[in-house]
Amino acid sequence: MEAPFLLLILVMSSFLVQNTAELATFSSRLIHRFSKEYKEVSVSRGGDVKGTWWPEKKSKEYYQILVSSDLKRQKLKLGPHYQLLFPSQGSKTMSLGNDFGWLHYTWIDIGTPHVSFMVALDSGSDLFWVPCDCVQCAPLSASHYSSLDRDLSEYIPSQSSTSKQLSCSHRLCDTGPNCKNPNQSCPYSINYYTESTSSSGLLVEDIIHLASGGDDTLNTSVKAPVIIGCGMKQSGGYLDGVAPDGLLGLGLQEISVPSFLAKAGLIQNSFSMCFNEDDSGRIFFGDQGPATQQSAPFLKLNGNYTTYIVGVEVCCVGASCLKQSSFSALVDSGTSFTFLPDDVFEMIAEEFDTQVNASRSSFEGYSWKYCYKTSSQDLPKIPSLRLIFPQNNSFLVQNHVFMIYGIQGVIGFCLAIQPADGDIGTIGQNFMTGYRVVFDRENLKLGWSRSNCGDEGDGKTLPLTPSGTPRNPLPTNEQQSTPGGHAVSPAVAVNAPSKPSAASSQLISTRFCLLKWLLPLYLLHRVVSAS
Repeated sequence: MEAPFLLLILVMSSFLVQNTAELATFSSRLIHRFSKEYKEVSVSRGGDVKGTWWPEKKSKEYYQILVSSDLKRQKLKLGPHYQLLFPSQGSKTMSLGNDFGWLHYTWIDIGTPHVSFMVALDSGSDLFWVPCDCVQCAPLSASHYSSLDRDLSEYIPSQSSTSKQLSCSHRLCDTGPNCKNPNQSCPYSINYYTESTSSSGLLVEDIIHLASGGDDTLNTSVKAPVIIGCGMKQSGGYLDGVAPDGLLGLGLQEISVPSFLAKAGLIQNSFSMCFNEDDSGRIFFGDQGPATQQSAPFLKLNGNYTTYIVGVEVCCVGASCLKQSSFSALVDSGTSFTFLPDDVFEMIAEEFDTQVNASRSSFEGYSWKYCYKTSSQDLPKIPSLRLIFPQNNSFLVQNHVFMIYGIQGVIGFCLAIQPADGDIGTIGQNFMTGYRVVFDRENLKLGWSRSNCGDEGDGKTLPLTPSGTPRNPLPTNEQQSTPGGHAVSPAVAVNAPSKPSAASSQLISTRFCLLKWLLPLYLLHRVVSAS
């Protein structure tokens, strides 16, 4: 009797395992994104079947969409092409003092053949513009400026073989709806925060010349297409020494240079600037900073991430951390000094005044409210200023006072902060001094770490000047974008459940329970037989 019983157990086991395997196997049909069957499914679900989404099979549009989608997927798989990019003349930046508004500048090459421009670095705006076909521009002769050894440049699009007009029909032409003809050149006009300061002209597309750098890449030349403002007419501060040769907008919007570089897959969507106390500095596209840096999240403005705004939770002067001193501020390298909301400014200034051991004074030509007399031989101890961000991330300001010099050296200093008109302050370039400041657009956060702008702060040396051989130019904007402006996978899996249904799970579980009881039944049979 034992042999038939064993045979029965083996048969039942085989049946259960076979059926369990069948139940655990799932399959689904793959349907091509442009197939008739998927079109019917999409229509039944309320999908849109108009335009290029349903091109004729094997047509030119059919293959264009598939190839473009494949290219985008490849970029996602491969990651950024370069670890770091910087202007072709080097990553160094410089501040030229009062003649140029205390801003930091770098040389950047545009067009074919390339022309060099000394542009101001501005994280508070988006458009990259240069003086162009000038109607009203700042003086460009070196003789007009005490700190220049060469003339500044004027961009003439007709002399660049890679220059193309940007039409009013282009998606990045904000003034397009006001154009009489969609094919005409796209005009632009930007008014800046400083009173009566503006730039206006036409938008063009041309290439900028960059160099690559980093541990894993050989330094090479890179040509990247971007949109440039052909600045025909400037006003206000732009005629008085501030950014006479153009402004490099580094903001979050699509039209900025970092946006173009990241969208093309050249870099991580991030960049850094470093400002040293000796007025030198660095700029790197693609830099996300060291792992040890501190950080603070960007905040939305009117429900959207439109610019680099951060929230400060507490301000500390010396050892005193002030209650109700929280505020939001734009981190703006295009602003020389720092502006804080009026109530926060007064709290900080009064506490600073209480702690500093010096006599209040005023100096002609300086608009700061809290200034003090001193001398090179009798410099007082200046109270520190620290900003506390979320999760207790701390930013110790290195340059919150402005030293005033006379014939015999230091004669005084001022707290280099001013009250802002509105609720949002501006963290200007003076607060960023001594730090490598990372604008991580990919992770929507600001990073910072102490730096002398000579290394990364994590043991790696950053490149100062480029070397290597030229590369082929990148595809144009049209070649990089998908027709219709959407990225869609080339195939869609329909009705492919990620896990079995509840009923199937219950059935599988029951059959495994039956299998689990077969061994005890067999042992019980042996006991009964033995007795």
